[in-house]
Amino acid sequence: MDANWNLNMLNTPQVAAEPVIVPAASKALRRGPSLLRQTFQCLCVGVLALASYLIISQYFVTTVEVVGSSMIPTLRNADHYLLNRWVYHFRQPQRKEVVVLRDPSGGCFAVKRVIGVAGDSVYLKDGFVYLNGQKLDEPYLERNTPTFANGKLKDQLILCGKDQFFVLGDNRMNSADSRIYGPVPRDNILGLVVR
Repeated sequence: MDANWNLNMLNTPQVAAEPVIVPAASKALRRGPSLLRQTFQCLCVGVLALASYLIISQYFVTTVEVVGSSMIPTLRNADHYLLNRWVYHFRQPQRKEVVVLRDPSGGCFAVKRVIGVAGDSVYLKDGFVYLNGQKLDEPYLERNTPTFANGKLKDQLILCGKDQFFVLGDNRMNSADSRIYGPVPRDNILGLVVR
């Protein structure tokens, strides 16, 4: 057996190791991307991120902070919520939804609850809200919360026209709402508050 092994060793051709020639890497590969190119890439990523944020917050969803007490007990001062801006591209605001709107009287933003939609009649009498002739059930209010008409009026009837919405704050004794400035046009409603 030892002889066979030696024979195999003798029959195996011996190859001299030759040096492998590897082409030299180019200077650009050795140094990596230039500083100017990296800066441009970072700038592009930043611009795309900012554009994405602006598009999403303008048309889809953004955060809002409640300022004031007009929506107590449902929403409290300094609470943060999501504002769904996308939903009203597909449908109109619905009764009892909480929305953010451009306040017609103050030029600021306000959070209110939709009570009446286009074609509805809202009648305020003796501290109660009547929607289309029926007393409105409002479980979201604190118990025995009255809803009085604006100012010295005993009762108040408001009709919602086309693309108009009657809105009230849940804290009825401390809310500037449609009792003061009337129905709100659809264009003033920015989105649905997601709780």
